Amino acid sequence: MYDAIIIGARCGGSPTAMLLARKGYKVLLLDKANFPSDTMSTHYIHQTGVARLNRWGLLRQIHESNCPPINRYTIDFGSFTLAGSPPPADGILNGYCPRRTILDKILIDAARSAGAEVREGFAVQELLSNNGTVTGIRGTTGHKTSILETARIVIGADGLGSLVARTVKAPEYYSKPSLECAYYTYWSGLPIDGFEIYRRNHRMIFASPTNDGLACIGVVWTHREFDAYRSDIENNYMNTFNIAPAFGDRVRNARREARFAGTAHVPNLFRKPYGDGWALVGDAGYHKDPTTASGISDAFRDAELLAEAIDAGFTGRLPLLKAMAQYEQKRNDAALPMYEFYTTHVAPLTPVRPEMKQLLLSLCGNQQEIDRFCGAMVGTVPIPEFFSVPNMLKTMGARRFIKGMVERLMTRTEAASAGVTR
Repeated sequence: MYDAIIIGARCGGSPTAMLLARKGYKVLLLDKANFPSDTMSTHYIHQTGVARLNRWGLLRQIHESNCPPINRYTIDFGSFTLAGSPPPADGILNGYCPRRTILDKILIDAARSAGAEVREGFAVQELLSNNGTVTGIRGTTGHKTSILETARIVIGADGLGSLVARTVKAPEYYSKPSLECAYYTYWSGLPIDGFEIYRRNHRMIFASPTNDGLACIGVVWTHREFDAYRSDIENNYMNTFNIAPAFGDRVRNARREARFAGTAHVPNLFRKPYGDGWALVGDAGYHKDPTTASGISDAFRDAELLAEAIDAGFTGRLPLLKAMAQYEQKRNDAALPMYEFYTTHVAPLTPVRPEMKQLLLSLCGNQQEIDRFCGAMVGTVPIPEFFSVPNMLKTMGARRFIKGMVERLMTRTEAASAGVTR
């Protein structure tokens, strides 16, 4: 009998296992993969996520993996460019873009070192339940031996297609369809100045340095164009660089070092992340468009919130379901502003709205506000704070700012704060 069984040992599962094990709980961490192994990913860890790695004692290993720190963000809109450095998070100035073969191995080893039992190459086939309460799992090893294990709580950290979420029929809310499709690969011999973004109508390019002198470069099209994109991935990928000729020249003078990875299945949704005997964390509980580049950082945040809630329930400080309801509320309060901003204004890849363009142009020449705008994009400056009417009026002087965007953001955030989650 375990205190917790966690299905999925990547950015949501391993930190949750590590944190619970450090609190003294008996934890079983399962994953069908063997590590190190790769997975499709936006790679990036914002300063908020790096601050958690630092608190957990794992940041040194990221440094030692030959992954360069990133503190400069360049967003090129074609007719103008904003470049700055976001404010720090808990004293952390840098973000990182590690390969998942490296990051996930660091995380699963940390869970093991904390005392969690780790089983790699273990495929969970079904959940066990008793009178509607999840009580454990049944799965197989690589030798196809069927194994049953029980626990006080079973946690799905098994991604968008979560077995746990499907089995318990976890309700979805704030849902929006897939808005984009994207492919990325790795290049050598390509100089990169921090995190670079090139935003045009219906197209976007992102680039950042990663391990071993490589650059991760992705191109993004609208979701409706996925079939056309997939019909000739390499040529369509390369032709996208025509929207930013100078950057395209850099790419064509570099060397591609890997196959393309990509998808169009990137729906936007929240799931109720708890119930009788089960919980969800990471992409299993909250999935969003990859342009936020916040999946890893959000998974780290939610792992902390979930571990705290489980500990509060198991120790009797709160009834477990009340503690888990607080976990959901805190997650939503933290996630909704960025979710709403990106899915409304960034991910559709529609032309920049006049009021937004007016705001962005007003930032030019004001480095302090450009830095704060970069902070809003990565989570070190709250989006409702940056886009508040007083800040917009201050930033834009006497020019009229259309308030609809701000009011939509604030309505969602206030609704979450009031406990409206469905």
